[in-house]
Amino acid sequence: MNALLDGFGALFTLQIALCILVGAAVGMLVGAFPGISATMAVALASAFTLTMEPLPGLAVLLTILVAAQFGDRVPAILINTPGTPASIATTFDGYALARQGKAGIALTSSAYASAIGGFVGIAVLMAAAIPLSELALEFGSPEMFALVVFGLTMMIEVSGGKIVKGLIAGLFGLALGTIGRDPLDGSDRFTFGVPELVEGIPFIAVIIGLFGITEVFSQIVERTHSHERAVTSFGRWWPNKAENKAMVKPVVIGSAVGTVVGILPAAGGDIGGIVAWDQARRFSKEPELFGKGSLEGLTAADSSSNAGVGGSVLTTLALGVPGDSVMAVMLGSMIIWGIQPGPSLFSQHPDLVYSISGIMIFATVLTLGISLLRMRGVAKLLDLPSKYLWVVVVTFCIVGTYAVNNSVFDVGMMVLFGIIGLLFRRFGFPAGPVVLGLILGPLAERNFRRSMELGGLETIYTSPIAMFLIIGAVLALAVPRIRTRLKARRGKGDRAAVDSGVNA
Repeated sequence: MNALLDGFGALFTLQIALCILVGAAVGMLVGAFPGISATMAVALASAFTLTMEPLPGLAVLLTILVAAQFGDRVPAILINTPGTPASIATTFDGYALARQGKAGIALTSSAYASAIGGFVGIAVLMAAAIPLSELALEFGSPEMFALVVFGLTMMIEVSGGKIVKGLIAGLFGLALGTIGRDPLDGSDRFTFGVPELVEGIPFIAVIIGLFGITEVFSQIVERTHSHERAVTSFGRWWPNKAENKAMVKPVVIGSAVGTVVGILPAAGGDIGGIVAWDQARRFSKEPELFGKGSLEGLTAADSSSNAGVGGSVLTTLALGVPGDSVMAVMLGSMIIWGIQPGPSLFSQHPDLVYSISGIMIFATVLTLGISLLRMRGVAKLLDLPSKYLWVVVVTFCIVGTYAVNNSVFDVGMMVLFGIIGLLFRRFGFPAGPVVLGLILGPLAERNFRRSMELGGLETIYTSPIAMFLIIGAVLALAVPRIRTRLKARRGKGDRAAVDSGVNA
């Protein structure tokens, strides 16, 4: 309790308040412009905050992260381009709602769902940080491998019913993850003499290419988008009672999924949003509306990606392992400040953990308020003819991709994956499994090979934690299919009963 009071009490200063305000402004702008990722913004801000004291510096970086998770919903809903990778799943239903004249409801519902998901993630961070740090002492390579296997089972779940094509796309992502340095001996693999590939395929370039550039290319090729799109009509802004009631279940599902996925090392809000969208569709009474303008799908995705922020911070603080790419940047800043995340953090600086939680709470409240101002200014982008809007989107995508590593090669990779994404879309291959394979593949390989060196498969099947996770992975794949077959069989039985009654 003393640590809690000390942690929150340290935030009530003018300096911290100003840092949170600056972080909120920067984060909202970063999220609102396609192609400029939260990772890039936090990386750039780190250069300016390293001269500050740790707490004000963390206030800036964490608020940028939280605010970007709100701002990125605006372009995802209004122009079908993710503001950051975390809003990929927002485009699935958000843009469809906007085209139906429900942009106002979509933006408001997204803001509330994002805030609820964020609060759930923060609550889990505060409640589970210390127990998880103690559990982390039991995690070795076998347990980490099993954890990642559980995450990879979602490859099928995010395929939108296209299981075979989803697996092919996932295998493509896994193959991409093998490019670069060998995780154990450091030798180059599949780089073909290209020095820029030594560090692997640039993730941000892949994401922006597959989900941002692909959309522009698709609109240019089809030449139909400029005639069909009419998102200038916002309609009403506040959901009615029935809509609020319908969103309760998907927000609960999204918050739970996002927190769990966020805790998974190397996963992030993009993965959580996609998985939560799929799970909400499975439990929905109207699954046929998903992808066509479902508030359930929108709020599930947004609550999940924001809950993932708390999960990723929890993993970083308790395990000393970055929860996602943003936390990897933040981890470096913390180490420079003399803060070493890991189990020892909770014994040496317990108040800091609660200060971080408090910063995220204040940032969430502030950015929710800004989001409810409706951000009409961003919607003016839609007044531009499509060809000008394409230029704006592509420009920000190029700037955002280039700024991450100051690399023209990354921009080329972004264009390449934009073309690949266009081909995927034309032939019906989902892009979500590619992201899963690229992110989780290297982590699975590294821990599997370490397990083999430690003692072979025996190290995995003799570990209770590893086996629990693997069984969970099997159930995650089997249970939904068993449930689907039972429903189909029950449906056939009901139809047969009706037919027999009619014949009688």
